Amino acid sequence: MRVWAILAVAILSGCAAPPPAASSKADPSEEAWYGKAVEQLAAMDRQAKSLLEQGKADQAAAIITDGEPWVSRLLAVPRPTLGAMEAASDLDDLYGRMLLTNHNYGWARIMFQKNVARWKTWKPQTDETERRRKVAEAAIAECDRRMAE
Repeated sequence: MRVWAILAVAILSGCAAPPPAASSKADPSEEAWYGKAVEQLAAMDRQAKSLLEQGKADQAAAIITDGEPWVSRLLAVPRPTLGAMEAASDLDDLYGRMLLTNHNYGWARIMFQKNVARWKTWKPQTDETERRRKVAEAAIAECDRRMAE
């Protein structure tokens, strides 16, 4: 009887699932393309901001529109970097301000809400992330004030 029990245990232990293989996927945010994309988006942000300050809203709008696919790609990775979040936030802020200037208060509010959500959930919280959240909240309040007029 003992032999049968030992034999059954030996057979059943061979049926155990293999241990999970270690994930060999690299973190996309550490790849070379990611850093270059963050730099490209940040450059687009600076260029669009400069054009807005010069009163060239149409050219700035074209750059902002061109930046949207970059934002999507950068934020699609499992753990976007702070630089990517800041560049995306800056683009959304510029777009929201353009919409606010054009009296599209509801659409502008949506852009600013994205930034509030972005910085409210960012870990770890820093003075800069807190500042960015407060700027977005103030912009939402401005939208609300103008919608009430």
